[in-house]
Amino acid sequence: MSDLVQISGVSKHYGTKKVIFDNLNLSLESGKIIGLLGPNGSGKTTLIKLLSGLLSPAAGSILIDGKPVGHESKAVVSYLPERTYFNESLKVKSLVNMFKDFYADFDEARAYEMMGLLNIDANMTLKKLSKGNKEKVQLIMVMSRRAKLYLLDEPIAGVDPAARDYILNTILTNYDPCATILLSTHLIYDIEKILDEIIFIKNGEIVCHKPADELREERGMSIDEIFREVFRC
Repeated sequence: MSDLVQISGVSKHYGTKKVIFDNLNLSLESGKIIGLLGPNGSGKTTLIKLLSGLLSPAAGSILIDGKPVGHESKAVVSYLPERTYFNESLKVKSLVNMFKDFYADFDEARAYEMMGLLNIDANMTLKKLSKGNKEKVQLIMVMSRRAKLYLLDEPIAGVDPAARDYILNTILTNYDPCATILLSTHLIYDIEKILDEIIFIKNGEIVCHKPADELREERGMSIDEIFREVFRC
């Protein structure tokens, strides 16, 4: 598989004192579901925002599908932020129409199919949905694009445990196997079964980047157990 993402010598800081990344180097292949795992403040969300183009590095380069982060890269990147951001006065079906108009790769049929699987009424306004259902709608919109890179920041954090398997199955069955998903979460136990690779990040440094099965075999533990050991306070 070729590298879909190439991060070379990237630095990012806020102000003069808070350094998030200093000479970060990372490559991600196509066709992988990758867990981006680390404690609060480790740089997970900053990395995702750099890849999405919401933030710019102070130094270094980021290439996605061979292109610098910008208009062309955004056309192949589908981003799920940590918090919902949609206008709550909109009906769900209006949101679908908006995404269809805005993104050339948006698959309307896929969106409605996922809504049916997750029991979302497309005629309801967002403000009438529960917090969990709002998050499901946001995930549906993101996963209905035929993107090459999906950036998911805490996609199941606000969803009840009973719905998590449905959400994960939705992620697994609704993306192109040649695409890559970079998924940040604290709910490692719930998602580790779908991960191909693991990235452990701490204080802006990649402390481990390996295939999930290789890491389990090396340590003789689940990814959740390894995470707790690596990041023990």
